[in-house]
Amino acid sequence: MAAQRSMTDILDAAVHVREAARSATSGATGLDPVLTALSEVMEYDHASLTRWDPLRGGHTTLAGNYPDDATAYIENRLHHDPVFPVLNSPARGGLWLTDVPSHLLAASPGFQEVLSPLGIEGGVAQCLFAADGRYVGMLNVSTRRPRRAPDPARAVVTLLTETLAAAVAPRTDPPPDEATPTDPTAGTRPPDPHRPGGLSPRELQVLAELTAGRTNREIASRLYITPRTVATHIEHILAKLDLPNRAAAAARATAWGIEPTR
Repeated sequence: MAAQRSMTDILDAAVHVREAARSATSGATGLDPVLTALSEVMEYDHASLTRWDPLRGGHTTLAGNYPDDATAYIENRLHHDPVFPVLNSPARGGLWLTDVPSHLLAASPGFQEVLSPLGIEGGVAQCLFAADGRYVGMLNVSTRRPRRAPDPARAVVTLLTETLAAAVAPRTDPPPDEATPTDPTAGTRPPDPHRPGGLSPRELQVLAELTAGRTNREIASRLYITPRTVATHIEHILAKLDLPNRAAAAARATAWGIEPTR
């Protein structure tokens, strides 16, 4: 049995996780070193960092060592699990397995079909949010050994979430063909047909949801962002398209053939 680690050891390990995450954010390294460093904060049998892909409506594993069936569940089904709405909140820290109400575990395919057969008894699922409230991905950590209580790793994992979110979030730098042009003739380039009205991919998603008559709260739930973020996107959409209201925006989207994902 491994020796119990001191709080100083755990905090030192957390610094290494932060350094590895910052390196991944800059593009200097991948995310595998982040999970390696995290193993010094808390021992685990399986872990993964995933990025939420709003266009596909699923997660993409960036680093991890879960078995294939568990990885597939995390990527394609976890966001439909009954436990997911409980942990998917910017105001919440990680949801530790030992804290999940028994009735939710009984109803969770993720636990009953995936984790339980692996002998998992402990761990944490932590949703990651960007500074603007966007849901960008998840940290999942599982262990066959239940964690002791009180567990200093709990606070440390929560403190690391902003750094981990920055590491998994898609790069926001504009691609070369969208960067500020230095060639005076570059402005004559025809508009990108995949981004009508100059809208960003996220704004196009929100615009598509407007065609279904959904409220800001309903859109936020479907896209895993906050209602306030939805409102901001709608303001930008109306300004870019020079439209008076969301009904007009929905009509424009319909004319363009834009529809929400099912």
